[in-house]
Amino acid sequence: MEQPSFLEFFMNRFPDVISQTITHLQITGLAVFLAVLIGVPVGIFITRNKLLARNVLGFANIMQTLPSLALFGLMIPIMGIGFNLAVFVLFLYALLPIIKNAYTGIVGVDDSLIESGRGMGMTNTQLLWMVQIPLALPVIMAGIRIATVINIGTATIAALIGAGGLGSFIFRGISMGNNNLILTGAIPAAILALVVDWILGLVEHRITPKGVRK
Repeated sequence: MEQPSFLEFFMNRFPDVISQTITHLQITGLAVFLAVLIGVPVGIFITRNKLLARNVLGFANIMQTLPSLALFGLMIPIMGIGFNLAVFVLFLYALLPIIKNAYTGIVGVDDSLIESGRGMGMTNTQLLWMVQIPLALPVIMAGIRIATVINIGTATIAALIGAGGLGSFIFRGISMGNNNLILTGAIPAAILALVVDWILGLVEHRITPKGVRK
C-alpha cells in the first residue's frame, strides 16, 4: 500500500494538531508567564546586592545546565506526571534568561543618567520606574523572547510525562518509525516558535520608549 504524502497525512490529523498545539501553548505560556512574574522582579532586586546576584544567577545557571529529561525524572516522585510537572520544569528553565537579562538590563543603564535623575530630585523608586526599567526594556524583552523560544522546543519532551503537546506526535513517530508523524509534531513546533518570537518582537517594539528603540 502506497504511503500518503506528508501533506495528506498532516491534513488528516489537522484537528489533532490544533488540539495539541493549544496544549503546547498552554504549557509554554503558563511557564513563561510565571517565570516573568518572578524572574523580572528578582533580576531587578538582585542589582542591589552583588553577593545575592552571584548566588541567584548561580542557582539559575545550575537549573539551566541540568538536562531537561533528567529534571523531569527527578521531579516525578515529588509532583507526579502530567501538565503541572511540565509547567514547573519549563518555569525553571525559563528563569535564567529572564533573571539574567533583567539584571543585565538594569545594571547596564548609564550611571550618568541615574545621577542626572538624582540631581532632579528623583527617589530610587522613581529612578527605577522612570529611568532604569524603560531603558532596560529591550534587554529584558530579549530574555523573555529567548526563554519562550527555548521553552517551545523543550516542551516537546513534556509528552513523555503525559502532559501532551506537539511532542506527542514526535515520540509516537519515533516509536513507529513514521517520519510523517515526526514531522507533524516538529514542523508546527518550529513554526510556533517563530510566530511567537515575532509577536513578542512586536510587543517589544510597542512598549519600548521611542528614544530607546534600535
